[in-house]
Amino acid sequence: MKISRIARIGAVGAVAALALAGCAANEGGTGGTTDAPSESTLSGTIEATGASSQEAAQQSWVAAFQTANPDTTVNYTATGSGTGRENFIAGSSNFIGSDRAFNADELAAGGFGSCASDEIVEIPVYISPVAVAFNLEGVDELNLDGETIAKIFAGTITKWNDDAIASQNEGVELPDQAIVTVHRSDPSGTQETFTKYLSAVAPDVWTYEPSDEWPLQTGEAGDGTSGVVDAITNGSGYIGFADASRTSELGQVAVEVEGEYVPYSADAAAALVEASPLEEGRSDHDLAFAVDPAAAPADSYPIALVSYLIGCVEYDDAETAGLVKAYFQYVASAEGQDAAAEAAGSAPISDSLRDQISTAIDAIVTE
Repeated sequence: MKISRIARIGAVGAVAALALAGCAANEGGTGGTTDAPSESTLSGTIEATGASSQEAAQQSWVAAFQTANPDTTVNYTATGSGTGRENFIAGSSNFIGSDRAFNADELAAGGFGSCASDEIVEIPVYISPVAVAFNLEGVDELNLDGETIAKIFAGTITKWNDDAIASQNEGVELPDQAIVTVHRSDPSGTQETFTKYLSAVAPDVWTYEPSDEWPLQTGEAGDGTSGVVDAITNGSGYIGFADASRTSELGQVAVEVEGEYVPYSADAAAALVEASPLEEGRSDHDLAFAVDPAAAPADSYPIALVSYLIGCVEYDDAETAGLVKAYFQYVASAEGQDAAAEAAGSAPISDSLRDQISTAIDAIVTE
């Protein structure tokens, strides 16, 4: 879906103009909170692609930012994280959304065509559970441990009434029906988050490396988050994984952690991320979490998506730099995070992480 000058959503309108005023004062734009809104001097257009998991959040962010800065256009196209990263390297996206940061090898290779140098800014701004969602008549909730989930997606559990599922769901009538798994057809950070979970908690079952590409030829494939959700919605006996913001109408799996079954929630996903360190060896403007699902603490949800905005430290064009910087500042602000939480059910970042993110955004050169 392409978001361009999204309808000036009435609920965002006047509130957004007040909430956004002043955050990007150094760039002459608006994006934070002051007693009185100042007139924005930002103008221009920026192009972005990437994570479809961020789509609902991006809709709210773009609408609010453009309302407060009426001479700007932010075009965000939900292509999937992998395509977004390819576009950033090719130079066709001024910034991207990605459900994973660039890894060490990619950073060392450089060649980011969108940038005037190989230094980039990566900030975690969208924290959300990845739901394991299903469509099974008469069943709204299931309890499953990691090994069982891995066996389902590896194809070794093929029926809904398998003993491994039934034993964790006493009293639930499970049909003698084939299980159909759904995965992403496109390179996806959500998919990499999910396969990282399988690999971490059930390495003897899920013997594949975490990857944004699905390693098996079995099951059905959906294009983007919407493709996966549509396939599950329209298929009896189907099960898949997707950003939880898009799965509320489907059956949900509570995932076992420390002997208890934890349903997904923004708070439970945030608990996993808050217990995770930032990756070592990165710059102060490159903030990537090292999330280990196998080390999930009690009451946390172990399949948590940390999604990033990725931009350049230096752009060839000062106007582009100013727009990207102002947009990043708004997204990371308390107002921006609250907007995403309302639109997508994500977990707002903590104040301490916001301070680190602000330092990272300050690295973007606008003069």
